[in-house]
Amino acid sequence: MSQPSLLARADFDSLIRALAARGYRVLGPRVRSGSIVFDEISGAADLSAGFISVQEPGSYRLEDSGNGRYFDYVHGPESLKRFLFAPKETLWTVSAGGEVSFKETLPDLRPLAVIGARACDLAGVSVQDRTFLAGQHSNYTDPYYACRRENLFIVAVNCTRSAATCFCVSMNTGPRARAGYDLALTELDEAFLVEAGSEQGETLLADLPLKPARDVDETAATQAIAAAADSQTRRLDTTDIQALLFSNLEHPRWDDVAERCLSCANCTMVCPTCFCHSESDVMSLDGTASEHRREWSSCFTLQHGYIHGAQIRPQIRHRYRQWLTHKLAAWIEQFGASGCVGCGRCITWCPTGIDLIEEVNAIRATRIDTPAPFASLFPPG
Repeated sequence: MSQPSLLARADFDSLIRALAARGYRVLGPRVRSGSIVFDEISGAADLSAGFISVQEPGSYRLEDSGNGRYFDYVHGPESLKRFLFAPKETLWTVSAGGEVSFKETLPDLRPLAVIGARACDLAGVSVQDRTFLAGQHSNYTDPYYACRRENLFIVAVNCTRSAATCFCVSMNTGPRARAGYDLALTELDEAFLVEAGSEQGETLLADLPLKPARDVDETAATQAIAAAADSQTRRLDTTDIQALLFSNLEHPRWDDVAERCLSCANCTMVCPTCFCHSESDVMSLDGTASEHRREWSSCFTLQHGYIHGAQIRPQIRHRYRQWLTHKLAAWIEQFGASGCVGCGRCITWCPTGIDLIEEVNAIRATRIDTPAPFASLFPPG
């Protein structure tokens, strides 16, 4: 790829126009209902300029810093998940007009460009690729996910600020975007350092009014990203974490966290990698057709643990344990990577401020290391 270049802040509209001219629907960070979400933009004026997020366990608020920077907010509740793994969609339809007819309903998509993805979001996409695309960890490609993946152009932003709930450094996923993007930006005072990460990104650069980056610009970008990394105060100790969690399935901490957990599923909805879903068939009123639908679900719901007439996770302690051990331990065996990317959204958006790092630390500090029998994972309902 080419050397980094500089895009002047005053020329940021040219990036949005170049993407739109290539047929992309362009999304960027916008303020909606007190948080930052990805929404359609037509110019830089639509961006959430000047806003920063103040994030703590169970708390998120925006403040206007007045500095006019576009990407100091770190992140909101959204990752890239909904743009690839749709929250709700029809997978196929069946009709019976004389004979049974099956029709696959692949999405008819306009190419999508998202400006503002963070390194943790790219790590989340990498994890979901292992889940939904055929490869070393799967023999099957989900055509709905694959269709959206092929039509997604990602403009990543290297973080120059961290939220108090971020811990991507300890998960080795950020704050610098390393792979999985088409373009990566680092916001400086009066310009953006621009790097291409794909052929499509490289081609798009030709449409932008760029200037060669100087050594001082690259140094400023590197120092800003390093400062964001150094400011992170949370760290997940992943040492021997699989053995730690699997040998403490009956630790009393699961009861402790169950007293605070509302089982509301917020953590799984904002997680960039959670992929639990339910499927159902919906009949038409005249009974001649049906739709097979897929919809996001959560391992925190009672329905998700109902299998063959039995409830396998009847208590909140069982459901929280399932989520945490799968996320941090079983996922490694299943997909060769942790299911946690260190974005900290599950901490910020938990109504009671449960911090998975604190839960792991508590178990580590008082580990009992008594491997439970397999049956303990499936308590009687």
